[in-house]
This record gives sequence, structure tokens and C-alpha cells, in this order.
Amino acid sequence: MLQRASLMTEGPRLCGNSWVFQQDNAAVHNARLTKDFFRENNITLLDHPACSPDLNPIENIWGWMAREVYKNGHQFQAVDALREAIFTTWSNVPTSLLETLASSMPKRIFEVINKNGGATHY
Repeated sequence: MLQRASLMTEGPRLCGNSWVFQQDNAAVHNARLTKDFFRENNITLLDHPACSPDLNPIENIWGWMAREVYKNGHQFQAVDALREAIFTTWSNVPTSLLETLASSMPKRIFEVINKNGGATHY
């Protein structure tokens, strides 16, 4: 999944050459193969608490995707149709949304620090 996620091109394009990848510390993200991928590709990871929604803009993307997939009350009768809608939506995440979320990171981090790790409005 990481190899197909365009990390090596989209990270530098959206955030510059000194970009940092963010993920929570959930067990699946700490698997040996995942760690090896990041190390072998010289990808710097942001260190933060496990499952911290305050610092995870992917949650905003998941929310946007759910709204798009089920727009106008759309319901799916077959798993394949739902799968296709999800993949199509993922392929069409607006660059402007990614840029907005990436540029919000300093504010997100600042707010978490100011709240001493407590909940934020993000």
C-alpha cells in the first residue's frame, strides 16, 4: 500500500524536500515491513502519540471520502460497486484539500502543545 501511495513523489511535491510523513503508532503501522520501507526510502516520520486524531489529517480525508462516496444518499447494492466508488474517490482527492491539510499541520501541532496534549478543535 505504501508503495502505491505515491509518497515518494507527492510528499516532496506538496511539502518540499524536507517533508515528514505522519502516521499514528498503531501496531499495524509499526510492523517490521513498514519500518523497513520507511528506512529504505529515507522517509522521516513524525513522532507522536498513538491514535492521535488531533494530529492526523488523514481523518479529514476519510471524512471527505465518505461524504463523496455516499453523496446524495447513494447506497450500494454490491461490494464491487462500493469498492469501485472508494477507489475512484481516492483517485480524485483534490490536490487543494491535500495542500490545505498539509499547511494546517503547524497550527494543529501548536494547538496540541498549547492544550498540553488535550483535545483540539481539529
